[in-house]
Amino acid sequence: MIKLDILSDPICPWCYIGWSNLTRAMEARPDHPFLIEWHPFQLNPDMPAGGMDRRQYLTEKFGGTDGALRAYRPVVEHGIAAGITLNLDQIARTPNTLDAHRLIHWAGLEGRQTPVVAALFRAYFTDGRDIGDHGVLAQIAVDAGMAQDLVATLLAGDADAADIMARDAHTRSRGVSGVPSFVIASQHVLSGAQPTDTWIAIIDEIAEQIRDQPQ
Repeated sequence: MIKLDILSDPICPWCYIGWSNLTRAMEARPDHPFLIEWHPFQLNPDMPAGGMDRRQYLTEKFGGTDGALRAYRPVVEHGIAAGITLNLDQIARTPNTLDAHRLIHWAGLEGRQTPVVAALFRAYFTDGRDIGDHGVLAQIAVDAGMAQDLVATLLAGDADAADIMARDAHTRSRGVSGVPSFVIASQHVLSGAQPTDTWIAIIDEIAEQIRDQPQ
């Protein structure tokens, strides 16, 4: 297996698109070598703990509705091409994602990271749910096979919050300023939502290199 580290934020639409493209490549190549681990990156590390009204967020970030529409038009187009549903008009709040990243971390300890990340993407972008809400996060955990009571207790405290923020800061200190970023075998970095064909080519190249190795 080859380690594939993914730096992502569950409210990043390009992360969702990039993951969908990668997923389709892995489905096309079911013998792919990737062992996936997700890592935290907050698009809005200074977001208030309770999040922010979506309209206010878009106004502050893009200068209003027109600016937001221009910014998100390519997102919607790429989302359609990636086969995912982005109901952006259903999103009422832009959350602080620290707790979502804590949940992803705990899911990793149980080998459930990818199902939880995928569920967070769907909850936010398709269902318009507030993934900063502890009840929503606990339900996502339960649906992924995690213990609801334990997750609820952890969310109520600050377990691993400092670690998540430190990992985020470390990533930024190494020059990462946006996500998604994909690190293959701790050596090769791909930035942005790569097309499915690119991932298929990468998987095929890795398979060829493995075949060419002396037995």
